[in-house]
Amino acid sequence: MLSTMKFRFPSVITFANSFRAITRCDYRNASTLPITGRKPWSHSMNDLYRRISPAGDPTVSMFPILDKWALEGRPIDKEQLQVIIKELRYYKRYSHALQLSMWMSEKRFFKLASRDVAIRLDLIAKVHGIEKAENYFNNVPVQLRVLEVYGALLNCYTSVKSVEKSEATMQKMRDLGFAETSLAYNVMLNLYYQTGNREKFDVLVNEMEEKGIGLDKYSVGIRLSAHSAVSDIQGIDKILERIESDPMFLLDWTVYAVAANGYLKAGLPDRALAMLRKSEGMINGKKRGKAYVFLITQYAATGKKDEVLRLWKLYKKKEKVYNMGYMSVIPSILKFGDFETAEKIFDEWESRNLTYDLRIPNALIGAYSRKGLMEKAETTINNVISKGKEPDAIMWYYMATGYLQINQPAKAVEPIKKALLVCQSWWKPRKIFFATCLKYLKDEGNVKAAEEIIGLLGRKDIVSMEVHDRLLKYIRDEEMDLDALRALNDEELAENGEVHGLLEVVKDSSNCT
Repeated sequence: MLSTMKFRFPSVITFANSFRAITRCDYRNASTLPITGRKPWSHSMNDLYRRISPAGDPTVSMFPILDKWALEGRPIDKEQLQVIIKELRYYKRYSHALQLSMWMSEKRFFKLASRDVAIRLDLIAKVHGIEKAENYFNNVPVQLRVLEVYGALLNCYTSVKSVEKSEATMQKMRDLGFAETSLAYNVMLNLYYQTGNREKFDVLVNEMEEKGIGLDKYSVGIRLSAHSAVSDIQGIDKILERIESDPMFLLDWTVYAVAANGYLKAGLPDRALAMLRKSEGMINGKKRGKAYVFLITQYAATGKKDEVLRLWKLYKKKEKVYNMGYMSVIPSILKFGDFETAEKIFDEWESRNLTYDLRIPNALIGAYSRKGLMEKAETTINNVISKGKEPDAIMWYYMATGYLQINQPAKAVEPIKKALLVCQSWWKPRKIFFATCLKYLKDEGNVKAAEEIIGLLGRKDIVSMEVHDRLLKYIRDEEMDLDALRALNDEELAENGEVHGLLEVVKDSSNCT
C-alpha cells in the first residue's frame, strides 16, 4: 500500500484551479488590484476592492458593502468582480468569495457562465459542505454541465476523499468524453495516492498509457510522490529518464524538487542535492518566490546549512521577500540549532513591518521551549504582546511545554489555560500533555484550577465526555489511581494509532513552508 503521508508540494493539485481563466497573482499586503487580462482596473473597482479587502473576519457579511456600493451608483463590471472572487479564494476567504458570487447573479442578474458555476460549486463545498455542493450541482442546467463543472464536482469529492463518488463522477466524465485529457486523471491519481490505494493507482496509470494521455508536470509530480512514498528509486529514475528524453515535456523546478524529496526519503542525500541544484537552476516565471521558499526547506532537510543560507541570500537578491520566506528560513536555520542566525533574520523581519504573522515568532518560541530556554521564550512572547498582538494557542502551548521541559509545572498551568481559551476547533494537542499538569494540580490540592482545565478540555471537544467525567472524579479524589490520566493516553492511541513524546510540538510544519 502507498503511504498516506501528504507531500507538501504542488504535486497535490486542485482540479478546479486548472480552469481559472483569469490570472491569480500574489499580492502580499496589497490594497489594490493590478491590470489583469484585457480590461484595465478602473479607479472605482479598486475602491470596491479596498472596501472588501479589510473585512477579513469570515463572519462579516459582504452584502452590506456590496449593496451600499450599488446604491451609490458605482459601476459594476462582471469580469472584474470575477477577479476579486479569485483573489478572495487565493487568500482562503471562501465565505466572502461565495457571497460575492451569489450577489453577482442574484442582485446584479449577471448571467452565469460555466466557469462561474464551477467556481461557485467549489466554494459551496468549502463553505457549506459536500451535500450542499451536490444539491447545487443537481440544479445546474444541463447545458452548463460542461468539463469545468464536472471537474469541479470531481475535485469536491476527492478533497473529502470520497472514493466511491469520485469514481462514479470520473466514469460519467468518461461517458461524456470529458476525460480525454490529463486533468481528471491527475485528480484521481492524487486521490488514490492520498488514500494509499496502489492497485487502483497503477490501473489508472495504465489506462492513461493505453489512451495516449501524455504526462504533464502534475501527473509527473504525483507519480514521483507515489514512488517516493515507498522509496521506489527505480520508479523515480524511470520517470526522470522518460521526461528528460521527451523534447515535448516542459520541465520546471517542481519536477526535480519532488524527485529530490524521494531520494532524500530513501536515504540518498547526495542524489537529493543534485536534484535540488537542477530544480534551483530552473526557477523562473511569476512564482519564483514559492520556489525559493520550498527549496530552502528542502536544503535544510538534507542537512546543508550553508546551502540554506546561500539560497536565502540569493532569494533576497532576486525577489521581494514576504512573510512566507521568513516562515521557511527561520525554522530551517533552527533545525541546525543556530539561534543566533535565526534571531538576526527574525529581527530583520520585524524591522520590515510586514503583516504580523504569529507563525514567525512561534517558530522561535517553539525552538526555545524545546531547548528549555524559557527566558528567551518569555522575552519573545512579551515582545509579541507589547506590539498589541494576541498570542495564539500554539504560542501558549509552546510556553507550557517549555516549562514542563525544565520541570516547572507550576508555570505551565497558566499558559495551558490560555491556550485552551483561545484555541480553534482545528487545534488537536497531544492529550497526554495535560496529564502532567493535572497530576501536579491534584498533588497541590488546587482542585479549582484543575476543574477549569478539564472543563475547557470538554468544551473545546479535545476529550470525550467519558474521559472528561473520569478526570473530574480523579481530581475530586473519587478515583485515587491514575486510570483517569491513562484514559488520556488510551484515547489518543485510539485516535492516532501511536503516542509521541509528551513534549512533541503538534503544529504541522507545512504552515512554515
